[in-house]
Amino acid sequence: MDRLQSMRVFLRVVDDGGFAAAARALDLSPAVVTRLIADLEGHLGTRLLQRSTRRLSLTEAGEIYLGRVRSILDDIDEADAVATLQTHELAGVLRVHAPPVLASYVLAPLIMGFRQRYPNIVLDVEVAAPQELPIEDYDVTLLGTDISFDANVVARKIIEVDSILVASAQYLQRHPVPQNPGDLTRHDCLRLKQPGGHRHLWRMWPDQHPDQALNLDIQPVLWANHTDTLLKATLDGVGISSFSVDIVALNLARGELVRVLHPWVTGHLAMYAALPSRKFVPQRTQVFLDYVTEQTRHQTKTAMAAYGRR
Repeated sequence: MDRLQSMRVFLRVVDDGGFAAAARALDLSPAVVTRLIADLEGHLGTRLLQRSTRRLSLTEAGEIYLGRVRSILDDIDEADAVATLQTHELAGVLRVHAPPVLASYVLAPLIMGFRQRYPNIVLDVEVAAPQELPIEDYDVTLLGTDISFDANVVARKIIEVDSILVASAQYLQRHPVPQNPGDLTRHDCLRLKQPGGHRHLWRMWPDQHPDQALNLDIQPVLWANHTDTLLKATLDGVGISSFSVDIVALNLARGELVRVLHPWVTGHLAMYAALPSRKFVPQRTQVFLDYVTEQTRHQTKTAMAAYGRR
């Protein structure tokens, strides 16, 4: 027996004054209404309604039960409304997890615009780089990986980007602009440490032509596991380094960095937003994903139009 349905049918029978009226209101057959009331009375072991051909009335037990049932169903309806509001209302707390590099260079620049568009959504951002993604603990978990990413998680691709070679105008004023990849052996190069990666090997290929990849043995003048350090050094004119376009899109747009060796790239990467479930995604989560996707793709497209793929 569905006790909740039986309780709702009992309340409707009383409020509408009869089985037939309740059946019409609930889009049920009179036989089903009769059975549900009988099941409820059987479960309780007492008669709730006095029925005759001319009138319907409550027993003493029915009077007592009615008051409690009405209160219980009101509480259930209120709880349902609150939960539904959390899913559909553009308000509330949105918990976001992001690794440091995406938090600094992708998420942080978008917060002001997002707050202006959705002032009632509060962002709770956790910045960390755990070995295991805490997807179940957050509404959205941002992650960067290569385009072959195929983890067993619910994830939405935000953007695919190239990793490109960049330098500051100051550096290029002091050094000849490289014309081909081999010229990098005569430049000051900055490298991001990769777990298990070869310290000197730099793999690159013409955009869209990975079959023409080159492996260059280049001694870096700076080797670090911290993107902020490399970017600051690159902006200061220390040398040439490689970054994904989404990380340096604003620097390229402002003219603080210049792409070198177009159309050569050093990798193809992607940013994903992982979700705890694909079901009942709150509206505030959906608009956040849409906004991050829209803005990130716009900035990257602008940067590439000026300095790379056209």
